[in-house]
Amino acid sequence: MSNNSCVCSDGAEIGRAQYLQAQAAGIAAESAMNPVLLKPGSDHRSHIVLRGQPRGTLESGEYANGREHLAAAAFAAYDELASRFEVIICEGAGSPAEINLRASDYVNLGLARKKDLPVVVVGDIDRGGVFASLYGTVALLDSTDRRLVRTFLINKFRGDVGVLLPGLEELTRRTGVPFAGVLPWLPDVWLDAEDALEVAAWRRHNATEGTLRVAVVRLPRMSNGTDVEALAAEPGVEVLVTADPQTVRGADLAVLPGSRSTVSDLEWLYHVGLAPVIEARARHGEPILGICGGYQMLGRVIDDSIESGRGVVEGLGLLPVKVNFGAGKVLGRPTGAWCGHEVEAYEIHHGIAELG
Repeated sequence: MSNNSCVCSDGAEIGRAQYLQAQAAGIAAESAMNPVLLKPGSDHRSHIVLRGQPRGTLESGEYANGREHLAAAAFAAYDELASRFEVIICEGAGSPAEINLRASDYVNLGLARKKDLPVVVVGDIDRGGVFASLYGTVALLDSTDRRLVRTFLINKFRGDVGVLLPGLEELTRRTGVPFAGVLPWLPDVWLDAEDALEVAAWRRHNATEGTLRVAVVRLPRMSNGTDVEALAAEPGVEVLVTADPQTVRGADLAVLPGSRSTVSDLEWLYHVGLAPVIEARARHGEPILGICGGYQMLGRVIDDSIESGRGVVEGLGLLPVKVNFGAGKVLGRPTGAWCGHEVEAYEIHHGIAELG
């Protein structure tokens, strides 16, 4: 489940994290690597991307018992990959100890049991409570699931491993699960943020006089916010992800990022007092960058019977544009040139803009 996605060379949409993992493995990304992508559209509804293409919505009441066709697609994707690759790493989603969803699970131990896969439970020690998390995970599993857990792994450790070892040995004694190892914290690694939980990583603490201040509006349903990470990596640029009107008003550049719920997030801009701030920036000639859904919000009118079902809604009125949402999603990998270099981008949207 993520609103950060990318387009494969075959035109399939998959999660950004899975696309990055394919790059790390040195192979072409494809839809079988993320057969089911759920993109949250509200607190009670997710948009389904099945084998890279939009396939309706999943309501909160259907989450436990309305996913049989999604499970079938995931199992089929595994079999397809297994016929072509010698080694497959299956990354779960959420926690394997979500006992409220276990009966219909197909992304964690549901897949592991179906295909009789060995399970590695990874603990992020940087978040704290890693021993309780690992122990609690195993304790909540039933005996059949528990036998699949072969090893623990600690991630993002900083400091002397010798201080950690007594805890690892005691946890193994209590659970019977050995540790495969401890992975160190790598401060210089910059990976695309997987979801909104990671956007704080954009914040820079080395701002100095003359630093360009960029305020990214933290929309409730921000989508592909990773588009702004190139700015955050640039020397002399400070990127702040914020919902504070004063911060947006005082920034050198204000960014309205993509959204998976454009009309709803547009209404949120008015509700929190950010819409008049954006309008004031335009009146004063101060830069605003709208990306995807953020660009659509800047137009005169949004006609959306697809994503929100709201029909015609007034936009911020800052661009002479009408946006029409179509049933089909545009998925593409356009190419172009920038400063003499060939570049490749991605395109993911329902809305089509008309000028005039």
